[in-house]
Formats: sequence, structure tokens, C-alpha cells
Amino acid sequence: MLNTSFPDSKRHYEILDGLRGVAAIMVLLFHIFETFTMGEHLHQRYVNHGYLAVDFFYVLSGFVIGYAYDDRWGRMTLGNFFKRRVIRLHPMIILGMVIGALGFYLSASSVAFPLIGHTPVWKMLLMLVLGFTLLPALPSMDIRGWGEMHPLDSPAWSLFYEYVANILYALFIRKFSNTVLAVLVFIFGCVLIHFTVTSPIGEVSGGWSLNPANIRIGFTRLLYPFFAGLLLSRVCKPGQLKYAFLCCSIMVIVALSFPRIGGSEHIWLNGLYESCTIVFIFPLIVYMGASGKVEGKKASKVCKFFGDISYPLYLTHYPLIYWFTGWVADNHISLENAMPVAILVFFSSIIIAYLSLKLYDIPVRKWLSKRFIANR
Repeated sequence: MLNTSFPDSKRHYEILDGLRGVAAIMVLLFHIFETFTMGEHLHQRYVNHGYLAVDFFYVLSGFVIGYAYDDRWGRMTLGNFFKRRVIRLHPMIILGMVIGALGFYLSASSVAFPLIGHTPVWKMLLMLVLGFTLLPALPSMDIRGWGEMHPLDSPAWSLFYEYVANILYALFIRKFSNTVLAVLVFIFGCVLIHFTVTSPIGEVSGGWSLNPANIRIGFTRLLYPFFAGLLLSRVCKPGQLKYAFLCCSIMVIVALSFPRIGGSEHIWLNGLYESCTIVFIFPLIVYMGASGKVEGKKASKVCKFFGDISYPLYLTHYPLIYWFTGWVADNHISLENAMPVAILVFFSSIIIAYLSLKLYDIPVRKWLSKRFIANR
């Protein structure tokens, strides 16, 4: 999950911030509605491709990392780069795990979570400490029954791969020429398309478990988007596009909400749609977003608000989804009857994200930056 943090006097892409927020809200909606299908009825899902927001985040991440740091390595050490990234990313990871731990036994549904009622406190606390490090849990360490690498806060799996991308960038990728990068983008794009089109479920969803199949999915979802975003930051000069935030927001919403296609007989068509969206549409949206400027104070405030809450929202909403899923499963609640509570979950998630940002994330990052980064 990207955080657009541009050092020093570089231009700040407000629209990209806003688009990150739009995508985070779509993730929240996807997870709320996913409760009523439990991942089994793929053709009955709402916000059908909401999980592709992760792939969009990776394109954004590659673009922003390249733009912010490619030309700074003569003045910045590896240690300083890693300090910056840890300070930017890790405080919210810790808070997300704490909120997940606090809500763990409140979501004690034997229907939705077969292991949760048999999990002792010590094991949950072990998962909490492990979650603080972002190291993935082995399948044998599962405490919920879903096989997640971070069972207290599932979305943290994508941050694990985000860290991998940051480490690879700092150690190797930043030194690649544009030609080498373009070749790798082409190869990883082909791998992504092949994987998604031949997927037995016709989609790219996955990556949250520490097993061979999900590890493959995780790296497949990471490598093309991140490399493509990085290459985009190097070779494309943003143009001048009016109404960029509106146009790009609509494109993100449509891409993530588009009906599942192909049916059960031609499931590969859905995989083709998803891979083409990642390979072509997401880089186009990032380019368009970088080519626009926010016009007016209201639009600027909207972009800023969306950008500010995006990362906290992504990392704090899922404990509420665990509780909501358990409540729906235990009581056999229909979508229609659950709608008032679903709306409450939606707005509560946004409020928690905003409070987390203002009362915790910003103050903690400021203190850490003063303490550990000498030359900002």
C-alpha cells in the first residue's frame, strides 16, 4: 500500500493522493460486500474486482518511489532510505495489528472462523508481536482458520510485498537502466497475463497466505505493477489534463466495479479483463493523474482528505470486517437486513482511519523523523 511522500521541494502529486483514497474506499466496499459471498460465489460478488486496488497501489508505489528517490542516491544512503520508508509505513502497521488484536475475540464466530474459539491468548499475542515485525505467519500458526499470513489484520500481506519491493529497489532495481527495466516490465507483464488467463478461477486474487501458490500470486501481482510504475516515472513526462481527478476517479471506480465477465464457461475472459486492467489501464490512470492539477480549494481539500485517510483506512478497517463477517455468518443475515450495519461499518472505518491519522500516525512519524533522520 503506497504512501506518496515526496521529500524536499519536489512537486507533490495531489491527484495521485486522491486516487489512492478512492481506491482504498473501494477496497472497504469490496470487503463489506464480500461478507455475503464468503469468496465462494464469484459470479454474485459486488464491487467485483475490488481486490485489484492492491495492484493499482503497486503501480502508484513504483511511480512515486522512482520520482521521489531515483535522483537522490548521490546524497542519500541506503540506511537513510530505509529509515524514511519504515517511518512512513510502519507506525500504521503496528496500530492495525493492535486494533486487530483488540477485536480478535469480539469476532469469535465459529461459523466464519473455525479456529478462533480454540486460540489461547498467548498464541494471539505471539501473532501480535509477529505482526509488529510484518514477518508472515506460517500456515501451521493460523489462529483464525483462513490461512492468512497476518491473521490479526489481513491487508498487511500487501505491505509485506511492498517492503520487498522497497528493498529490491534500494539494493538493485534503482541501478537498472531504462532498457533493462523495460525488458523486465515486458516479461513480468507476460507472466501476469498468462497467470491470470490460465487461473482456475479466472482472476488474480490472492497473495495473503504463506504457501507456494499464494507466494507465486503475491510476486506476480507485485513485480509487473511496481516495475511498470517505476519505468513510467522515468520515461513519461506528464502532460496537461483538465478534470484529471474526476476522470481518473471514475476510471478507478469503473475498473474495480466492472461486472465479472465470461461466466463459468469462459472464465478465462475475466482473467483477460483483470490482466489488461493491470497492464494497461492502471499505468494510464497514473499517467493521467500525474498530468493533471487540482483546480480550486474544494477539490484540493477533497484530494488531501482522501489521500490522508487512505493508508490508515486500508490498515485499520479489516478488524471491523472480521466482526461484521462473524455477525452475518452466525445470524444468517441477508444483505438487505444487514445494510444499516454495513453503512455503520463503512462510516466507522473512515472515522477510525481519520482519528488514527490525526492522533497517532502524524505525531508518531514526526517524532521518529526528528529522532532518526538527521538531514531531511
